[in-house]
Formats: sequence, structure tokens, C-alpha cells
Amino acid sequence: MHKRKITFELSVFESLKELSTESRELMKVAVKARHNAYAPYSNFQVGAAVLLENGKIVIGNNQENASYPSGLCAERVAIFQAGALYPSVNIKAIAITATSKHHVVENPAAPCGNCRQSIAEYEQKQNEPISIFLMGEKGEIVKCDSIADILPLAFDNSFLK
Repeated sequence: MHKRKITFELSVFESLKELSTESRELMKVAVKARHNAYAPYSNFQVGAAVLLENGKIVIGNNQENASYPSGLCAERVAIFQAGALYPSVNIKAIAITATSKHHVVENPAAPCGNCRQSIAEYEQKQNEPISIFLMGEKGEIVKCDSIADILPLAFDNSFLK
């Protein structure tokens, strides 16, 4: 037996001012999208904004349901909508932000496992990484260059061949 260590680098920004204009505007759209989240059970509102190579931005926010498994995360709402509206256009970046009615979210909000898997599928489909920007309600912003950074050893279609 031997061990392998998997590491990756994150870019950490102290504020939105440090982001490029394009990335800052994308995060602002995600913040706006989170205000329309339907989260009456968790009171945890998440917004996502997907930037496409054609310059279009597609938004999503979490949509909860009294039958808990029936809800959908903001990231998947946005990425699936982008895939439905612009199926042949690559995704450049996704911005994700969260807030809570119970406390101030100061840490960057990372996607859940299901969302990571969905983003990985789109990276594989387009054979190109998707930049991921993560932010809480306030505090630092984290950038991952690819979903592979936060989903190592991902399951993909190569296992199905």
C-alpha cells in the first residue's frame, strides 16, 4: 500500500473590489438572485449566476419544498437552465453566494455534492474547466479554477464505457 496526497490551490479575495470587473458583476447578479430564493424551511438563501461564453448570464436560486428531497439547489437551477437555454454554449464561470435569516454567513458557501457532480458533468461535456466563485453574505471570496479542485476523483462517463 502507498498513500497519495491530493492538493489544490484556491485564490482568495478579501472583497469584491479585488475581483475583475466581469467576476464582480457576476457575483452581484448571484447576490440579487439569492434574494428571490424560496427557502421557507431552512431560511438559507442561495443565489447562483452562470456566465456563458456568449456573454449571457443565467441565474438560479434554491427552491425548497415541504417534501425536502423535492427541492433544488441554486447551482443546479442555474446550470440546468443554462444547459436548457444555451445547450451548445460553454460555461465560463459560476458565482455562488448564500445568506441566512438565522445568522450572518461569513464563510464562502460551497456547492453540495450533487451540485459538484452536476458542474463536473458540464465541465466534461464542454471539455473545459468552469471557474467557481464562492461567497457568503460577507467576508472573503474564494475562486476555484475547476470543479475538479473541490471534487477530486469525480465519477464521470468514462466509468460507463
